[in-house]
Amino acid sequence: MDKKMIPIIMIVMALTIAGIIFAGQGYVMQKQVAPQEARFHQLQTSYYSLSKADRDSAPTGSELNNQLAQIQNYPSELLRLKLVGVGKILTGIFSSLVAILIVLFMMPIRLGAMMRPSARQ
Repeated sequence: MDKKMIPIIMIVMALTIAGIIFAGQGYVMQKQVAPQEARFHQLQTSYYSLSKADRDSAPTGSELNNQLAQIQNYPSELLRLKLVGVGKILTGIFSSLVAILIVLFMMPIRLGAMMRPSARQ
């Protein structure tokens, strides 16, 4: 193996590993969305099953008000899981594609070096 190729191989390996890690993290985030949405709907159902008078008369700091705060925060958390998860998956794919592009770009250069008359001796 040519010593000039070692840095390029290291870059390709780093990009490939980073792509796999990012895609894996995005996949894990996407897998969390469905259970979190189910939990969100359960919270909404239990909160809104009570009468309006009961919900409005809940004292500050009560369990009912804490439940309302959770309901109000859930959409932003779900949005984060969805968007950041998709972003990480796309970053992983992009990283892998850049690694493939580098390999495809280096292939003719390497082939040309092997076909030179001085390389045959």
